[in-house]
Amino acid sequence: MSASADRAGFEEYVAARRRALLRTAYLLTGDHADAEDLVQTALIKVVPHWRKIADDPEPYVRRVLARESVSRWRRRRWREVATEAMPEGASSSGLAEHVVERDAVRQGLLALAPRQRAVVVLRYFDDLTERETADVLGIAVGTVKSQARDALAVLRRRLPSLDALE
Repeated sequence: MSASADRAGFEEYVAARRRALLRTAYLLTGDHADAEDLVQTALIKVVPHWRKIADDPEPYVRRVLARESVSRWRRRRWREVATEAMPEGASSSGLAEHVVERDAVRQGLLALAPRQRAVVVLRYFDDLTERETADVLGIAVGTVKSQARDALAVLRRRLPSLDALE
């Protein structure tokens, strides 16, 4: 495979999967700008390995996204402070109900530990199996199960209206 074919294949993959990668990254980070940065960083890390993964790049790209998300969280956690309430003057009145629910889910995801968040995003938003999730994160299937169970318990406590999440 030539370098131009590698480049074309990579560009085609990015064009086709960009929205899905951004959605996954957003769910991992909770912020649009951070999600774009995360996808960019992941793609930069993927490029040198493209020739080896070109036949099925999705698992490798997801693994890089999830691991980079955890690494970024570890580097940045001392600078950020989460709050339970919106700042003075902010109000959700007038927002559509689905926007409020979406924000509640986002806040619930952000309340999870990074690995739990990665498990929930990969299992329930990206529809990966337990085995695929374990492979992406480099952990055992049993760890995926326990992390998902614990994460869903936290989400159920924080978001009782989402009891159907399983």
